[in-house]
Amino acid sequence: MSKVSHQTMTSHYSLLLILAVASVISPATSLTCSTQNVLSSDKTPFQTCLDLPELESYLHYTYDATNSSLSVAFVATPSRSDGWIAWAINPTATTMSGSQTFLAYRSGAGEAPVVKTYNISGNNLSEGRLAFEFWNLRVEALNGGRIAIFTTVKVPAGDGSVNQVWQVGGNVTNGRVGVHPFSPPNLNSRAVLNLTGTTSTGGGGGGSKTPGNAGWMITNVNLGVNLGILVLLGAIFIF
Repeated sequence: MSKVSHQTMTSHYSLLLILAVASVISPATSLTCSTQNVLSSDKTPFQTCLDLPELESYLHYTYDATNSSLSVAFVATPSRSDGWIAWAINPTATTMSGSQTFLAYRSGAGEAPVVKTYNISGNNLSEGRLAFEFWNLRVEALNGGRIAIFTTVKVPAGDGSVNQVWQVGGNVTNGRVGVHPFSPPNLNSRAVLNLTGTTSTGGGGGGSKTPGNAGWMITNVNLGVNLGILVLLGAIFIF
């Protein structure tokens, strides 16, 4: 093989290796909750974060067993500029009906988001009081059009899990909240949130900042496989 041909093949393999590295690293660095700088009301990181399995949404949370409280930050991007996002706890079921909901939206283009509480009964969305105590409710606009809902809720003492529901909805017109799409991701955006370190979800989980969490283990297994592929590719390209 001539020197020129060898150099050409080396350059070609190097380009393939760079593309392989980019495809492996990019999702891990840009689409996980651990890359988000989201802090609790006392300006400290949450104990755990999850990449929720539907609607490109994320949950940061801290459970305090001493006072049976759950502090959360739910992060998602509205599907449209006048759309809404929501995170809820359903005290009685894993369905949307009966959910006690925190819902946020922008009241106009360029406006700061607002957050309100809603009680969901069937397909009816009624603004009002929730069935449990909550405090420190606030909302923030983040980069990339994302919105973060922050709150701390009282959960029953001794309960090891809660039923969570999250959603990305349609438009908001004069304060009236439109319905969300009925596509599979919207219909499957619910899960059981375990409060004691291991997370069960309705359709698979994502990353976590807490070692021992099921999502954290999945992330590391995937990372190990990806690194193994890169090593193999590097060996092939060199020889």
